[in-house]
Amino acid sequence: MSRVTLAQWQMLAAVVDHGGFARAAEAIHKSPSTLNHAVHKLEQQLGVAVLEPVGRQVRLTEAGKLLLRRARQLLESAETLEDVAERLAEGLEAEVVLAIDQIFPSNALASALEAFSAAYPHVRVQLHETVLNGGVEMLYDGRADLVVSGIAAQGFLGEPLVTVHFIAVAHPDHPLHGLARELDLRDLAQHRQLVVRDSALRQSMDAGWLKAEQRWTVSHLETSIDMLERGLGFAWMPETRIREARAGGRLAPLPLVAGASREYPVQLIYRDRDRAGPATHAMAEALKRAVGDTCREAACEKTE
Repeated sequence: MSRVTLAQWQMLAAVVDHGGFARAAEAIHKSPSTLNHAVHKLEQQLGVAVLEPVGRQVRLTEAGKLLLRRARQLLESAETLEDVAERLAEGLEAEVVLAIDQIFPSNALASALEAFSAAYPHVRVQLHETVLNGGVEMLYDGRADLVVSGIAAQGFLGEPLVTVHFIAVAHPDHPLHGLARELDLRDLAQHRQLVVRDSALRQSMDAGWLKAEQRWTVSHLETSIDMLERGLGFAWMPETRIREARAGGRLAPLPLVAGASREYPVQLIYRDRDRAGPATHAMAEALKRAVGDTCREAACEKTE
């Protein structure tokens, strides 16, 4: 059994954070004598001095720095545990914030939202359609409960959800098709490439740009598809998004020597699986079921 309580570590942290016993006492509504006694008892129990006087102030000893650093991890874990218990006691959350990369199959998303709405009609859904690092940035900022992204999020464990197939396409009347032969990068570099802008605000990236002489950058896949159908450029597009355009003869695959198709594995990532409420878990399950159902008919693969 631990001899030192969490309350003692909390009081030591307060003394350090607020620069002394008097200010800490005022901040956490304890008397200075109570704080003094708690820290002194902590030092007796551990057999180590954690504070030393510096003029009229106190500062951590080297041992105190090490111990408090470890203690803060313990305090954070305790707060997390209490938060999880509080959420469980509260029950159902009022809102689920979902960040979905635009490459995710739209029919799978619609199916998942429909199923979720039927089961949880009173839970609000905030849907953010992101590109590249946009969803991961929301995850880091704590602004999304669930993120579906093709970008790995450092410090988070995602579960494989779907593999999206991309193909290089242009309008059938585009000059690249007019060459009537296999194409290489030198051919592509002479024409306008359409690129979708990374929706991240701080760590945006260029992905898939071939350094073509001309580039138009847009904010949404649908805008890029519209421009493709108007013959304004070429691009790599998710097959699930352009099936109708291909079937209608508005887009055609480019005959590239290499790289005509690409695959992007997409993951489902919780902000915090343990803290997530029942509605967030239900949304995750709805997405996984929808992928399994829709990818039997679409150009994507459910990832196991």
